[in-house]
Amino acid sequence: MALFRVFLLVCLVAIAAYTSVTVANHGLNLLPVFFRDMAEMAWPGQFNLDFMCFLALSAIWVSWRHQFSGAGLALGVLAFFGGMLFLSLYLLVQISRCGGDVRVLLLGEARGRAG
Repeated sequence: MALFRVFLLVCLVAIAAYTSVTVANHGLNLLPVFFRDMAEMAWPGQFNLDFMCFLALSAIWVSWRHQFSGAGLALGVLAFFGGMLFLSLYLLVQISRCGGDVRVLLLGEARGRAG
């Protein structure tokens, strides 16, 4: 679990730094570029579609983990739009809360402790 935490921290720092530089150089105009690349039906668009599916999977898992409660749905929206910036922080917090219990981390508090 320690190596996983290090991985999450490295991802968080790297993506936060890269995002900061990108926003400083290009602004917050992500969505038009993202969807334009997809509409062109080339490799950048294929990558964006693939990435968007991963974002959706992340959002569904976070929402499911919280049993699709109001808070779970809100966290799912954050997972979709926040990507790894959100997920790395979310997982670091959840690892701490579950005491490193992988079952609880993956299934959520209610499901993980029940089994």
